[in-house]
Amino acid sequence: MSSLKTVRRLASSELKVGESRVWIDPEQMDRLVNVISREEVRRLIKDGVIKKRPTSKPSRGRARLLHEKKKKGRRRGHGSKKGPRRDEKREWINRIRAQRRFLKALREKDLIDAKTYRRLYRLAKGGFFRNLAHLKLYINEHKLLKQGEASG
Repeated sequence: MSSLKTVRRLASSELKVGESRVWIDPEQMDRLVNVISREEVRRLIKDGVIKKRPTSKPSRGRARLLHEKKKKGRRRGHGSKKGPRRDEKREWINRIRAQRRFLKALREKDLIDAKTYRRLYRLAKGGFFRNLAHLKLYINEHKLLKQGEASG
């Protein structure tokens, strides 16, 4: 077996790769027995008895496992999130205050009656309106203003 080591070493220097990347055809072992020179090794490379293996790429095994876990909905916690954080409570406060201010103004200008005001107030409290524009759209679509004036 020492001759095989020599052949592998010579082939690796000829192919300019490491010894682990030298592939020797197992069916052609009888041709390797009396190989001792670089020329003979070059001839075997030319004949395709000795080849260089392709470089190994990073394994996708771990990536596949991660992908499976993410498909199941794992690994989606706060520590995995990127981008600015949203304070949902603060957003709600700003949104509801704007809607309530608007409703109060409509009531004070006598554009809506107390009953309509109370109904819209309760809808706003229930989170029905996405934003102030949605509230205005709802009022116009349902013709809730007394004189039919545009809401501003």
